[in-house]
Amino acid sequence: MHLSTSNFERVIPTRPWRGITVTVVVMLAVSTATWEIYCRSLGYGPSLNDTGDLWAEARRRVEPESLVIVGDSRALFDSDFDELEKGLGKRPVQLAEPGSTAFPVLANVIDDTRFHGTIICSVVPRLFFAPSGSPPMNRAEKSVRRYHTQTYAQRASHGLGIYLEKCFACMKQDDLILPALLEKLPIPNRPYAQVPPPLPPYFSSLDRGRRARMVEQCAQPGKLQEKVKHRWARLFTPPPPPSFIPAEVFAKKMHDSFESRFADTKALVDKLRARGGKIVFVRFPMGGDLKTFEDQTTPRGPTWDRLLKETAAPGVYFEDFPELASFTCPEWSHLSAGDSVEFTKRLVPHLRDALAISDAARTVASMH
Repeated sequence: MHLSTSNFERVIPTRPWRGITVTVVVMLAVSTATWEIYCRSLGYGPSLNDTGDLWAEARRRVEPESLVIVGDSRALFDSDFDELEKGLGKRPVQLAEPGSTAFPVLANVIDDTRFHGTIICSVVPRLFFAPSGSPPMNRAEKSVRRYHTQTYAQRASHGLGIYLEKCFACMKQDDLILPALLEKLPIPNRPYAQVPPPLPPYFSSLDRGRRARMVEQCAQPGKLQEKVKHRWARLFTPPPPPSFIPAEVFAKKMHDSFESRFADTKALVDKLRARGGKIVFVRFPMGGDLKTFEDQTTPRGPTWDRLLKETAAPGVYFEDFPELASFTCPEWSHLSAGDSVEFTKRLVPHLRDALAISDAARTVASMH
């Protein structure tokens, strides 16, 4: 076989490369600006995405004596950091997540043998007792997994993403990327293919500390508020039992999962208490048809009351105190930005009583 010894040379065609580059950059800038203007016209604003990377960043701030918030979106919206720091002596680390069960995060924090701080745990029974394999459990487990496996490249990408998200409204990954837009196509349910209920649209902002605030457009009566309201019932309604599992077998599996959550939570609370740590459960406000639905499907006695009894832990249920029960949730599930500050201010004395925090202890804690 004869091999050619000639050197290969790739010929670059003569083209107006500078002009092509300028044209592409201009088209990209115009397209981005057009999309950004359109997104802002829909009511979107610059806000951080609640990603696993942002959660992992918060998780790394947990120290042995930290004040940590775990749970669902009500704790995310309704907890004001400044008021909690002022009243409890420490600025909290926010680990609550929307549509998530507290249990995997609770386990992750308490299983850290160095931790002996304080946990504020929000309880929405349908989320707190969600079984393994359910979306609320999967979301929490995914965040914990991200914390353990996050690479340096992912951290760097997260840092760049934070900068862009603070500047552009069109960076909302839950609403405005192609997969999210495709999920909004009006596809009906079919045999063996049930379309999941749509998530609420954009109605809040999030900062670097994971403090969520309801946007004013949702806090005021209008189309956005009504759209968010009427999606909660569908999201809180569990799907029908699978037809391939006998009803009695499925019922037993759900009962066993429910009982297991009580036992596992008690074991975690006991472990935390043995190290000198503290925990308080909180039932944050809800209202309207959603409250009626929750009271009917997850009554207080078998869920909240039993949780406190099983764990021997203190709890604050908003309905037990007139000063906490007087707030109105505009879209039935969360407080407005202004009300969340006032609610936290009124909640703090009850947290201090539940956690047995004296003025002296609060002063010492604030010095560390």
